[in-house]
Parts: sequence; structure tokens; C-alpha cells
Amino acid sequence: MSGRAQSRPQCMMKCYYVYILLCSDGLTYTGITDNINRRFKEHQNGFNKTSFTHKRRPVKLIFHQEFNDVLQAIYFEKKIKKWSARKKLALANGDFDM
Repeated sequence: MSGRAQSRPQCMMKCYYVYILLCSDGLTYTGITDNINRRFKEHQNGFNKTSFTHKRRPVKLIFHQEFNDVLQAIYFEKKIKKWSARKKLALANGDFDM
């Protein structure tokens, strides 16, 4: 799994992750999870045949941000889901001027 890590190596409390995947067709997918490794594998292996990413595999994890507060994670996920793909890619690349 690759991507720009925005989190500490170990979370001492309950952690939530907002993540961005880059799909094989160039589209992005934004989600939230409490287990980033498991969730990435589910996307990559096509666990849910009706999911947005199923026909767009392989996917690449390009960004994830760790949160200790689920409400903050949900807020951030909803916020970046409204962003353009260009702005999401800028975030993943650390281009904060975008």
C-alpha cells in the first residue's frame, strides 16, 4: 500500500482515517474507516461488487489522515468529498497552496 501518510505510526486511542484512493481510470474515491489496511484490501480485492471502486481497480492509496474523533473525521470526509479531483490530488501531493 502506498500513499502519503499523515498519521502517527501507532494510535493509542480509537482511530479513524479519511482516505483518498486513485482509481485505475484516474477518478478518485474518498472514504472513512477505522482500519485503513483492511479497508484498502477490501477496495483492492473487490470485496463489494457494487462499490464505486470495484470496476476501477487497481486502486492506489494516495492520502490518508488520522483522527481520534469520529465527528472530526466525518466532517473532513464530507468536506473533501465536495472538492474537485484536482484539489484532492493537490492535497495528496502536499500542495497546500492549491
